[in-house]
Amino acid sequence: MAVSADILKRLERLRAQLREHDYHYYVLAQPTISDEEYDRLLRDLLALEDAHPELATPDSPSQRVGGQPTKAFPTVLHDVPMLSLSNTYNEEEVRDFDRRVSTNLGSETHRYVCELKVDGVAISLLYRGGILERGATRGDGTQGDEITQNLKTIRSVPLRVRSERKGLNEFEVRGEVFMKRDDFRRMNEERELGGEKLFVNPRNSAAGTLKLQDPKIVAARPLNFVAYYLRGGTLVSHHENLSILRDLGFPVSEYTRTCKNIESVIEYWKEWETRRDSLPYDIDGVVVKVDSLRQQERLGTIAKSPRWAIAFKFAARQATTTLRNIIFQVGRVGTITPVADLEPVFVGGTTVSRATLHNEDYIKELDIRPGDTVVVEKGGDVIPKVSTVIKERRKPGTKPFAMPTQCPECGSKISRPEGEASTYCENSECPAQIRARIEHFAARGAMDIEGLGEAVVDQLVSLGFVHNYADLYELHQRRDKLTGLDRWGEKSADNLLRAIEQSKKQPFSRLLFALGIRHVGASVAQLLTEQFRSLDLLRAATLEQLQGVQGIGPRIAESIIRFLADKHNRKVLDRLQKYGLTLEEKRKRNIRQSPLTGKTVVLTGTLASFGREEAKALIEERGGHVASSVSSKTDLVVVGADAGSKLAKARKLGIRTLDEEEFLKLLEGNA
Repeated sequence: MAVSADILKRLERLRAQLREHDYHYYVLAQPTISDEEYDRLLRDLLALEDAHPELATPDSPSQRVGGQPTKAFPTVLHDVPMLSLSNTYNEEEVRDFDRRVSTNLGSETHRYVCELKVDGVAISLLYRGGILERGATRGDGTQGDEITQNLKTIRSVPLRVRSERKGLNEFEVRGEVFMKRDDFRRMNEERELGGEKLFVNPRNSAAGTLKLQDPKIVAARPLNFVAYYLRGGTLVSHHENLSILRDLGFPVSEYTRTCKNIESVIEYWKEWETRRDSLPYDIDGVVVKVDSLRQQERLGTIAKSPRWAIAFKFAARQATTTLRNIIFQVGRVGTITPVADLEPVFVGGTTVSRATLHNEDYIKELDIRPGDTVVVEKGGDVIPKVSTVIKERRKPGTKPFAMPTQCPECGSKISRPEGEASTYCENSECPAQIRARIEHFAARGAMDIEGLGEAVVDQLVSLGFVHNYADLYELHQRRDKLTGLDRWGEKSADNLLRAIEQSKKQPFSRLLFALGIRHVGASVAQLLTEQFRSLDLLRAATLEQLQGVQGIGPRIAESIIRFLADKHNRKVLDRLQKYGLTLEEKRKRNIRQSPLTGKTVVLTGTLASFGREEAKALIEERGGHVASSVSSKTDLVVVGADAGSKLAKARKLGIRTLDEEEFLKLLEGNA
């Protein structure tokens, strides 16, 4: 049935009005109509879209109310990694940062842009054709969770912008999702009245809200957004990018300042250290960035941090209390961590009763003893720590700290490897380790076994159903016992068993990470499987061969050798192989004289013949390497429809570009 032109006009008029009011209220903080009038416009729009669902669009203001719940958040790869920043708390280290920048840039002059470091959750927003297409969390910096529907409920996040005016078709915006202090307090007051669990602080409540699977609940939470990064098109400087973001309708901090030298940067930091409490939201420092994007690229990155930016943190918030005792926690790889059991004290907005003591050396260096009066501080870290002992108030008769010789959980021998600060329980079947190892094995970034959370793992271990992660793949033999457990039934048991079976399809790199080898995170696991493409090859690798892999140092290599040599671990791995888990990566095809062999290729835009992952696999099978961004080391850029800023950069650097037809010929072996 055709829709009349009058209805179409009314729809567009309502959407335009609501977008305009959202901008005035949530970005400019200058509302132009009452809440009642706004609600009436929104009700009219929802009624029209309900009557004509075929006219609903992803950029409609109706998306703000929240859609249907989702079962899981897909993982997305960031085209350009979301790097973490190096931190400092003192002026001299900031001056050292400036000296390094000056040395690397030589005779070039440079300036900085200073911004407030909002204490929130970093997110990425991807726009195509001016419409929000995807939103994701930072995750580990390389990949994060796709949470588009949750982010659409935040009214300060534009769903549609007039980006063509700025020459932007495909572009990315990054920023911080946060909660204002008053909103946080009101929300907690409402939860207290309703008998619900209270949130700890604004940052944690924002992070927890973004992970909710029901967008309607997210829509009811008072989340805000501030933008601080733009990627796409032809861009010159960071301060100009912030102006572009502001012109497009994104909320940008009004307190950003361009500084000509490092002394001005320090003045800015000192100003906001005294003014921080005047803001309606929490900040934990300022971020200092080199303004020129060309200079940023020239400075590059080191490890997971850029050389062109630094986080200049404020001094920690402190409080004094009594250390009641030193207790010990056992981690998933056997790390024994001392923890301070404190008389509860209010620090930095929260009540603290536990604080980290780091390790044996830290306790002995400060001479921390049970019964001491101590200073507890919360700086940039969420986890509070004991920073000082007030020895003048120490009571007579206290004894110096001594590290236990046995595991507090299982009573087994503990040891401290040479050159390491941590102490470990050597028993890999220690109950504390079993629970933590299985939780890690089942986590989303590892084997992704839905339903195998902390409570379920604790129950299965306590009942003796599982003693290691290989036992999970025999759990189907206990189905009848599972269905008879408290809070279990046939459906929940079958869902768990199905998720365990499905996990067998996870790639070798995910499995290697899931094993919980000390010092082997997700990125290290990926490096290892690229070089040693099966478990058998990895088992046969020598210490020298492991250290020959870029990014694998002596400590990681020794940890891998030690893990794979352990008889118990070898037995568990043999069982995983027997149960059909993936212990081999798909091999690259060895094509002689392939034009792509040894080439670094970047993909941009949409290819009609196949998806991006398929194109990546085809390139890698022919000996090529696919990079996420264009640089001087790029050999080829494959250009699909709606290509973005990568094409412009390739042309600027004089890098060869291929359209899809030329790319197909190259895949066939024709130069």
